[in-house]
Amino acid sequence: LGLAWLGPALGGEEKDVEVVTEEEGEMLSDELGEEDGVLVLHEHNFARALSEHRLLLVEFYAPWCGHCQQLAPAYAEAAAVLRNESSPARLGKVDATAQTALANEFGITSYPTLKLFRDGNRTHPIDYTGHMDMKGIVRWMQRRAGPSATLLQDTDTASTFISSQDLVVIGFFKDLGGEAARAFYEVAMEMVDVPFGVAEATELFQAYGLSADTVCLFKKFDAGRTDFPVDPAQGLDVAELTQLLRAHSLELVMEFTSETSDQIFSAKIPHHMLLFLNKSSSAQLALRDGFRAAAGAFRGEVLFVVVDVDGYGANVLTFFGMTPADAPTLRLVKMKNNRKYRMEQDSFSDTAISTFIQAVLDGKVKPHLLSAVPPEDWDTRAVKVLVGQTFEQVAFDETKNVFVKFYAPWCSHCQAMAAAWEELGERYKDHEDIVIAELDATANEMENITITGFPTLSYFPAGPGRKMVEFKGSRDLETFSKFLENGGMLPEEPPAVS
Repeated sequence: LGLAWLGPALGGEEKDVEVVTEEEGEMLSDELGEEDGVLVLHEHNFARALSEHRLLLVEFYAPWCGHCQQLAPAYAEAAAVLRNESSPARLGKVDATAQTALANEFGITSYPTLKLFRDGNRTHPIDYTGHMDMKGIVRWMQRRAGPSATLLQDTDTASTFISSQDLVVIGFFKDLGGEAARAFYEVAMEMVDVPFGVAEATELFQAYGLSADTVCLFKKFDAGRTDFPVDPAQGLDVAELTQLLRAHSLELVMEFTSETSDQIFSAKIPHHMLLFLNKSSSAQLALRDGFRAAAGAFRGEVLFVVVDVDGYGANVLTFFGMTPADAPTLRLVKMKNNRKYRMEQDSFSDTAISTFIQAVLDGKVKPHLLSAVPPEDWDTRAVKVLVGQTFEQVAFDETKNVFVKFYAPWCSHCQAMAAAWEELGERYKDHEDIVIAELDATANEMENITITGFPTLSYFPAGPGRKMVEFKGSRDLETFSKFLENGGMLPEEPPAVS
């Protein structure tokens, strides 16, 4: 949660004949076995599965992968739901660590990876884009198994459809076979959390005051309805319409809760403006009026979010270097790099908020960088403890070669290599031109360096130019030493002799 705001071919036909081979002592054939209702697939039955199932979602997994283990029960439950609905969609799985030929064929580089195979097409599978839970998988497959939008034929069915959910989308098209309608169906297949309807009848155009092709978003909040007319010359752009619908599907001002957090972080809106307040204070609650008044002008570009520092929002305070006592306060976050901008609180008016946001968007405001207080003995330890305010002077010292571990205290990979890093520090503590250091990247930020994963190991060589080299070798003492002794490069290993 903190990081969210901190914040992968072969063609041709195969005959349906039995193939039997011995692999790791197990006889494999083209028979389609199951585990918990999920087809167990391998290179000898994969072609048969594609030929027998029009829609086949395949999970490529690794037995040791924690995310795969977490997904397994939801995946099996989704398979059961689809079977009970007599859906043509089936779920299968491939152990990508054992079935390396299939993993290579489909470019599997991470686990779990889900791909949809439609109508036996083996060369162009579709990447799964839904939520990794039972409901998400079922909805995603249902949209692809049947019509992605419900046909509305009269005003009664349209009215019932609109009132059935808090949020629905209806595409009004004079020609349901046209390019615009086809693009609309494509959007509907991706936005599985929202019901989509489609209308062609003249009486429906008249009933909703339309004279040309239009996509309408009906919602039981804010303005109640937002129209997106189809440009007669340009038609409908799938990506643009998807983004518009996602932006306008959210309330103008969201409250950050356990129910809304997924919506907030999946909205793909590039900036988030956050009002931190204590909801138990009526004076602070009143600040929402100016916040809401500023929101309309930035819709789609800036998402406005209220965070209760004494409620669910307390979970993200440490990421901003804040405590509940700092409320009320405002922050703007650029989602692409998690850069944070602090608004000075002379006024919480809509004018002041709008002026601040526009200044950030125009590049006129510097980011607010977090920094912990350096320990008193930070420079006397074998591994130097860096913070935001000391990083520049140490890492870019032109007389030193500096090797830095950027870590997170909760990261198990960081914890696993901690002993080796301490040993490295001890080994080089008497080298005047080599510095071994570490920085807690969850509590400290650098202006021109963004850390996206833990641990990140970076080498800053001596000399001018502010150079930075990322270490990508094995995380052990001897490999670290080889890297340092070779001037920030791992030496090439001699070729193996057969």
